[in-house]
Amino acid sequence: MHSINPHDYRLSVAPMMDWTDRHCRYFHRLLSPHARLYTEMVTSAALVRGKQLRLLEHSQQEHPVALQLGGSDPHELAEAARYGAQAGYDEINLNVGCPSDRVQSGRFGACLMREPALVGDCVKAMRDAVPVPVTVKCRIGVDDQDEYADLQHFTETMLDAGVEVLVVHARKAWLQGLSPKENREIPPLDYERVYRLKREFPQLVVVINGGITTVPAIREHLAHVDGVMLGRAAYHEPYVLAQVEAALYDMPLPSRDSVLQHMRPYIEAELARGTALKHITRHLLGLYQGEPGARAFRRRLSEGAHLSGANWSLIEQAMAPAQVAA
Repeated sequence: MHSINPHDYRLSVAPMMDWTDRHCRYFHRLLSPHARLYTEMVTSAALVRGKQLRLLEHSQQEHPVALQLGGSDPHELAEAARYGAQAGYDEINLNVGCPSDRVQSGRFGACLMREPALVGDCVKAMRDAVPVPVTVKCRIGVDDQDEYADLQHFTETMLDAGVEVLVVHARKAWLQGLSPKENREIPPLDYERVYRLKREFPQLVVVINGGITTVPAIREHLAHVDGVMLGRAAYHEPYVLAQVEAALYDMPLPSRDSVLQHMRPYIEAELARGTALKHITRHLLGLYQGEPGARAFRRRLSEGAHLSGANWSLIEQAMAPAQVAA
């Protein structure tokens, strides 16, 4: 079996529905050679019953990359995990944190925090099925689970099931009355609860997630836990990944232009396969965020990428105002 190196989890980019697809991950990998990347959540039913194995497609350049699964049937999850491991993913992660209605109706995501024993059974089944690590992403609680004891019990159950890495979104999820978007913003962050978890379970690799946007904040968290997972900040202002990479791993900071130039072979290969440019450029829009020329870059890509025949030259045109401004 595998052995977990906590250092491998220092920096990661969260699985985000409709965002962290394979094009996004390729782009993020150019910005951050070390970050652990995660797929969007894929349901076990889509893989096992729907046979949608195309959902597992990824590039060799993305590694280390983890497949996040959603589901609550141990047998089906084990089968889905097997598909993921065969496809080459470095880790299988179980979603016990997503609060969307669609997820609840399928009895997976955050509502599973109320059923730790079932989650434990799912993890055991997946661990028996694959040679790669099986990890869990959860919240600090759901609804009326206000006590640290609830998270403590959940964590003990995960350890008993063989979990070695727990990614904790440091907010509760309200399953009734809040939308998924509101669930990312309204319940207050409680980083201290995640720190306490690490103190009480030192054998567990604990990764913190939720509202983390800057290098100083990341350094502060790493004084208490093993790793930091960036979510929306990495998506909306992707260059922060390069800045974090430079700070944590002493890597040279690439220019934004050079990152785009490194995307060129990938983009041209994808266009040749029939991928529409807009599916790739939507992930690039925030690259110049906060820089002169950022708005012109965004507008040029947004207006041009969906047009028939749009190709690499559009990106070069979009870069020009940013280069002039720089």
